[in-house]
Amino acid sequence: MSELRSLQGRILTSEGWRRGGIRFDREIRTIEERALKTSDGDEFIILPGFIDLHVHGAAGVDLMQGGDAARTVARAHVRHGTTALLGTTMTAAEPDIAHALRGLATAIAEPDPEAARVLGVHLEGPFISPQRLGAQPPLTVEATLESVQRLHALAPIKVLTLAPEIGHHTELIPQLSALGIRVQIGHSAGTYEDGLAALRAGASGFTHLFNGMTGVDHYTPGIAAAALAHAEYAELIPDLQHVHPGAIRLALRCIPRLYAVTDATAATGMPDGEYALGSQRVHKCLGCVRLASGSLAGSALTMDQALRNLVDVGLDLADAAHRVSTFPADYLGLADHGRIAVGACADLVVLDAQLRIVQVHVAGRAVDLS
Repeated sequence: MSELRSLQGRILTSEGWRRGGIRFDREIRTIEERALKTSDGDEFIILPGFIDLHVHGAAGVDLMQGGDAARTVARAHVRHGTTALLGTTMTAAEPDIAHALRGLATAIAEPDPEAARVLGVHLEGPFISPQRLGAQPPLTVEATLESVQRLHALAPIKVLTLAPEIGHHTELIPQLSALGIRVQIGHSAGTYEDGLAALRAGASGFTHLFNGMTGVDHYTPGIAAAALAHAEYAELIPDLQHVHPGAIRLALRCIPRLYAVTDATAATGMPDGEYALGSQRVHKCLGCVRLASGSLAGSALTMDQALRNLVDVGLDLADAAHRVSTFPADYLGLADHGRIAVGACADLVVLDAQLRIVQVHVAGRAVDLS
């Protein structure tokens, strides 16, 4: 066992809030409840590290560039409290996706101690509807088991987005699930019935709820309506640009384990200007990222801001924290992540009273935030 370190403050444990201290190395070893003086760090808030399951880029770098891009992106996001993430692809030709996955595979196999851990891949394209591209380029194809297996062999695909109404996609879902891939419904022009059929076939989530999918019309309900009526899990981008606060509150009432993602692009952490998003160019202006057409194109959101936005929408801090850490961990089946409990991985975020980042620990190691 390596040397134990400690933190003191108001701690969100698996059993609720505790005032006291925790001791940890790579894992959390003890949680001690005790009275604290302000000088002992009582003003600090200690949360599980944030887990972002939909990340395209940051710091001027897009993951489709391959090579060392994942290292740069993971180093940028850890500074905002993200201790683990899924590298997310864009719709592209298979050789271009393969190039991105090879770079991600290196980051997965060789974790950077100064970065968020890359847990695997979210394959967002190319198995989506040409009618609901969003910011994806028009290079969609129908999925086959063989094409997914080829990509999965390059880097572990943890989440795969598809449009269930396309070709044989719904029939393919059980085979993808058998590979350990969580199939999400997204970028879909499908009906409510298409969404329900996909869930019954084994789909487990929805990609950026409300965005890139048919909606909630009461005569002809679409994919979003299927999510609100039936989903246990769904991801949502709480940048307050992609989804109105009222619609966020609606989703929170309907979907028990709704969780936050950033859909962050290369523009994240960068000044206004032009950046890459896969093969396309996007423009960041006043915190918003768009294609030249004006359509939203991912975001510049970070997970610490997502937490603050959820609190601003009306969630209490513990509920908001579960939606940036515990629920995404549970979705991936990671029982030792996304929670502060004895034996859990020591991925920790320390915040001040204004919910600003003070410290980040990945597997017990303090990240240099200077």
